[in-house]
Amino acid sequence: MRGLSLKCAGALSIAMGLLMAAQIVPQPAAAVEKAPSHSHDHASGDVAKDAASKGYFEDGQVKDRSLADWEGDWQSLYPYLEDGTLDPVLAHKAEAGDKTADEYRAYYEAGYKTDVSKIVIAGDTVTFHRGDKPAKAKYVTDGHEILAYKRGNRGVRYIFRKVQGDDGAPQSIQFSDHGIAPAKAGHFHLYWGDDRSALLKQMDNWPTYYPSSLSGDQIVSEMLAH
Repeated sequence: MRGLSLKCAGALSIAMGLLMAAQIVPQPAAAVEKAPSHSHDHASGDVAKDAASKGYFEDGQVKDRSLADWEGDWQSLYPYLEDGTLDPVLAHKAEAGDKTADEYRAYYEAGYKTDVSKIVIAGDTVTFHRGDKPAKAKYVTDGHEILAYKRGNRGVRYIFRKVQGDDGAPQSIQFSDHGIAPAKAGHFHLYWGDDRSALLKQMDNWPTYYPSSLSGDQIVSEMLAH
């Protein structure tokens, strides 16, 4: 009887051991690595792009760009600020920001102010529309500059110089659209004048342009979404 009990106990011990081993068998290596790798790839790309758009990037990430990134027909936001179309945007910023709606209005009044209501970019040609007097010129790339801001982030100005055209067209134009590599712009800030170095110091006035195909309400919706 005792021998039988020992055999039963031994069999039970072996069964328990097999059961525990089955519970801790690891998953295949491919299955363990696949999900983290897939998740990491997407998160890394999104985070890097988001960080760059906010002005946090490495010098090596900055790539040259051509005028093709800003090609199209663009309208100034200044008239929409003046006629009240952008009021919902100002109110939204006031809810989450550190300024009142009136303070934001003053800030954007200085930033958006311009007499160039429309800009058309086609190939190497840029046309500036001031009322019914357009000024057109051809531009070539003049490099880019990385600027450091007081709040700790940075920005990139993509610069083009005039090679021929109307006297009313500026000698230098500098694009800023929160991008640091080739990509089609959804909107942009543009600095222009005849002194490249002086323009790089301009921080208070940054006329802003959105596609002319968008209505004021569409622009507001897009700005609120971001």
